[in-house]
Amino acid sequence: MDNPVILKKMESLNRCLNRIKEKRPESLEELKNNWDLQDILSVNLERAVQISVDITAILISERGIKSGDTMAQGFEILVQEEILSLELAEKLKKSVGFRNISVHEYQSIDWALVYNVIHHHLGNFEEFMQALLGVI
Repeated sequence: MDNPVILKKMESLNRCLNRIKEKRPESLEELKNNWDLQDILSVNLERAVQISVDITAILISERGIKSGDTMAQGFEILVQEEILSLELAEKLKKSVGFRNISVHEYQSIDWALVYNVIHHHLGNFEEFMQALLGVI
């Protein structure tokens, strides 16, 4: 199946990841002290998570499956559909937690966590897209 909506969303996800890679600072201190970087990185991380959630919802809808009650449950459904590994789904579910904190300001953002994510965990989103290539 060649879904143009999902493909366009994947392009947007790639753009967010590339923007993060272009702007990620070398040090945590630089991130903590640079509000412009904080804005650029947090917004693009939020977008990456939201786009992943949106893609998941589209896939679930196309398959006629009952959606979950939360954004994170969509990733669990993709595990049941044998699209994602359980390990990747768990990582993506954690990203929804970051998105909620960032968007709704439930608590202050932990910039050390953001620094860790942008330097060591962007591959989760790339792995997500790779897993989808066989089903879209």
